[in-house]
Amino acid sequence: MHRPIQLLGALGVALLAGVGAARAQDVAAVGPEVVAEAAAEAEAEISPITTVETLHAGLYDIMKRAEALGFEGRFEIMRPVVGETFDLGFMSSKVVGRKWKHLTSEQQQIWHDKFQRYLCANYAGNFSGHDGEVFETLGVQEAPRETQVVLTKLNIPGSEDVVLNYRLRQVDGEWLIIDIYLKGTVSELALRRSDFSSILKEKGFPELTAAVDKKIADLRRKAGG
Repeated sequence: MHRPIQLLGALGVALLAGVGAARAQDVAAVGPEVVAEAAAEAEAEISPITTVETLHAGLYDIMKRAEALGFEGRFEIMRPVVGETFDLGFMSSKVVGRKWKHLTSEQQQIWHDKFQRYLCANYAGNFSGHDGEVFETLGVQEAPRETQVVLTKLNIPGSEDVVLNYRLRQVDGEWLIIDIYLKGTVSELALRRSDFSSILKEKGFPELTAAVDKKIADLRRKAGG
């Protein structure tokens, strides 16, 4: 089922309302334990999509208000959205490879924050306007290691649609994004790992953080911020 982003909020409310009605009708017949288990299963089933659509809602917001917000405004809006929808701990460790274990706890925290800023800067720099683009959620597929892939695309009027598939894993009951597949197959995590891990290995941690700061500055400059 294709769902334009304008319909995401209404659709989510409808789904939750349906679950609520089922609880009220069934609790006396089957008992609260069974109903709670069924509700938990239903919530787990929709939560990978909910996570991705939360990200898309944030992106749609900064696209629609891009000029008024500017780079910094778009960046600040995306910071909590990225923090809520991505497994930043997992991703920040994976993009630097085996050298992650050799970083001090302070360096790991610095890198975690830098990586989040880098993701936000990418969104702030690249989602800098709106010309009728619409996100669509196409479905969910099971993936290895108890992960799921949410299939989506960005419809661009007068141009080729952009396929964006998201891989998520469950962390403390929440589904969080751990990778994005550009054009459906190109792993963003693998691309970033190829870049960042080589800098850390060959030049060290200070050079890695400096390289990311430069990337963020370049994104800000190109976006006119």
